[in-house]
Amino acid sequence: MRLQYLRLIGLGFILLLELAGGRPKTFSMPPAHTAAGRAPYGQWKYGPPATPNYFPIAVWLQSPENALKYKAAGFNLYVGLWQGPTEEQLAALKAAHMPVICAQNAVGLAHRNDPIIVGWMHDDEPDNAQPVVDPNTGKQSWGPCVPPERIVAEYERFRAADPTRPIMLNLGQGVANDAWYGRGPGAKLSDYETYVKGCDIVSFDVYPVAGLDRPDGENYLWYVAKGVERLVRWTKGQKVVWNCIECTRISSTKKATPHEVRAEVWMALIHGSRGLIYFVHQFKPTFDEHALLDDPPMLAAVTQINQQIHHLAPVLNSPTLEQAATVVSSSAQVPIDIMVKRYQGATYLFAVAMRNGATKGTFDVKNLPAKATAEVLGENRSLSVVGGKFEDAFQPYDVHLYRIVGSSLSE
Repeated sequence: MRLQYLRLIGLGFILLLELAGGRPKTFSMPPAHTAAGRAPYGQWKYGPPATPNYFPIAVWLQSPENALKYKAAGFNLYVGLWQGPTEEQLAALKAAHMPVICAQNAVGLAHRNDPIIVGWMHDDEPDNAQPVVDPNTGKQSWGPCVPPERIVAEYERFRAADPTRPIMLNLGQGVANDAWYGRGPGAKLSDYETYVKGCDIVSFDVYPVAGLDRPDGENYLWYVAKGVERLVRWTKGQKVVWNCIECTRISSTKKATPHEVRAEVWMALIHGSRGLIYFVHQFKPTFDEHALLDDPPMLAAVTQINQQIHHLAPVLNSPTLEQAATVVSSSAQVPIDIMVKRYQGATYLFAVAMRNGATKGTFDVKNLPAKATAEVLGENRSLSVVGGKFEDAFQPYDVHLYRIVGSSLSE
C-alpha cells in the first residue's frame, strides 16, 4: 500500500522470487501478547473505541463518498486519505459516522478535539526502497529505505503535537518475506526491531495471491501469519498489531478467492492480529479505486467475514488461553493452527488449515466435562466432544470456528 498512487504504480509491486519447499512451519503467539482482555485503546482520549464489542476492520485509502457503502459491508474505519486530510474529507466522514486514521497535517491538527480522527499515521511502507529523483535529469530511481531511527524521531514529534491518539505505522512485505528485494540497499531484517518502536499500532501488508508474481502464490497464504507473528515478537507483545488483507487482483492476473481471503483473515487473527485493513484497489488491467465494491461475490464474502468478526469481537478481545488445547494434523504437510478463548461460560476454539491441502484434525481440549458439544459457527453443524477430544476434516485452507458449551476451563 502506498499513500502515493504513482509511487505504488511505479514500483509495480517489485515482486519476490522465493525458493519453495522445506517442511511447513507453524507459528505460536508469545503469551505476553494475549494478556489484555479488551480492545487495547483505552489509554488514548480520541483513539478507537476501547469497548470489548469493538474490533477494527478498516479499508485503505478510499474516497469518503463511499463511506456508507463500506459501512454496509461491515467496515468501521478508514485508514489513509488521498492528499489529506482535507476539511471536505473530514466533513464527509463525519456525516457518515466513519472514523479515520490519517496523516498529521495542518488540517488534521486543527481537528485535535474532533473524535472523527482516531489516530495518526506515518507515510506508508518506509521499510521499502524510497524514490530518488535526479535534480539534473528529473529521472526517478530507487534508493534506500527510510532509516528506522527517523521513524522513531517522527513518532516522538507526532506524539508531542498530539498525545491523545495512537500513531500507526504500516510496513511492507519484508516483514514476512525474507527474499523481498524491494527494501533497497543496506536494509536488514534487524531494522524492524527499531521500526516498531516508532508507533503504537504496527501493521504490514503482504498479498500472497495477487502480489507475489508467481504461479503458486496461493500456496503462500501463511506469509500473513508469519508476518503477524514476527510483529508480535518484535514488539514483545507491547504494541497493537494489525495487518492488511488482499481481496482484489491489484496488478495481477490472479486474485484470492473468497475462501482464501477468509483463510488469510483467520490466520492473522489466530496469530495475534488485533485489526484488519483491506486493500481494495485494482491497478490492472484498468484502475479501480474501489474494486471490492464492484465485485459482488467478493463483496458479499467480505461482508460475511466482517459481520462474523464483529459478532465475535468480545470473544476476540478476551484473553487467549495458552496451552488450553492441542491439535494433531493427519498430514505433516498441512499443520492446523489454533487459538482458544473463554467467554460467558463457553470455550471458543478457532482453527485454520495453514497449507493448501486437505487434512483431519484431532483436538484435545483441557478441563472439559466428560461430554460436551462443539457448535461449528456458521456451518449449521455440531460435533460431539468426549473426554475433551473431537475430530474434524479440513479441506485446503478451511477455517472452523468452534463454540464448545458445558466447558469448565478456568478463567
